[in-house]
Amino acid sequence: MAEVSAKEVAALRKQTGAGMMDCKRALEESGGDLEAAKDWLRKKGLSGAAKREGREADEGAIDVVVDGRVAALVEVNCETDFVAKGDDFKAVVGQFAAQVAASGDTDVSSQPFGESTVAEEITQLGSKLGEKMQLGRVIRYETDGGLLDGYKHVQNNRGVIGVLVELDGVDPSDEKAQTVAHDIALHIASAAPRYVSRDDVPADAIEKERVVLTELTRNEGKPENAIERIVEGRLNGFYRDYVLLEQGFVREPKTTVAMLVEGLGAGAAVKRFARVKIGEE
Repeated sequence: MAEVSAKEVAALRKQTGAGMMDCKRALEESGGDLEAAKDWLRKKGLSGAAKREGREADEGAIDVVVDGRVAALVEVNCETDFVAKGDDFKAVVGQFAAQVAASGDTDVSSQPFGESTVAEEITQLGSKLGEKMQLGRVIRYETDGGLLDGYKHVQNNRGVIGVLVELDGVDPSDEKAQTVAHDIALHIASAAPRYVSRDDVPADAIEKERVVLTELTRNEGKPENAIERIVEGRLNGFYRDYVLLEQGFVREPKTTVAMLVEGLGAGAAVKRFARVKIGEE
């Protein structure tokens, strides 16, 4: 492998915008030939990658795959919704989601993908479409006897919200359970709960909310001996806002999600859920 100087690496980087280590490797692989190194970078989809590195990739697309006992959600980020809704971009996101579902591994960056890896495919696609791209959140559920469902909310021709949900204590082949699971997935997309039940809310989150509500109630001039009772009542409102089972179902607000689940039998329960929205942490 040819020895290359820092000056040669800097010259190639200036002309191509590729990363320093990529330029060094390109020159080594090309025997120090600058033009051949440029071609090597282009073939690898690395030319121009460094110039995109400082940009914000806060757009993108989400895809969801549900296949029996397995479900997967994958987010890939880019810079503009114009690219995110393109067929090439959406196709790759869908392929990644299918691969995660099949592979059993959410650490997908180094996994083989075609003749390269997932990470290299993202870099090459970014070079082709002229935007910074990166793998976002990757979630995979595998159930042992439960019921999985998923939902992808499409806006501007690409998935912008993805949801996975798992129900326990139900027959996965039961049509009513399937309907309820999907209704809950739709609800999660719209209502954005943070926790399944009160038991899942961290103690520090409850205490933080209690402090805020106490100060708010005191500033409203409520009697000191009534503040604790008022705060407890307002905490119930906090739970209704952020706890899935206590939220009113989006289609029938007088019916809570807990009531929907109870309608499936005594052993039915929401085991877990995930919700990902483009642009949100």
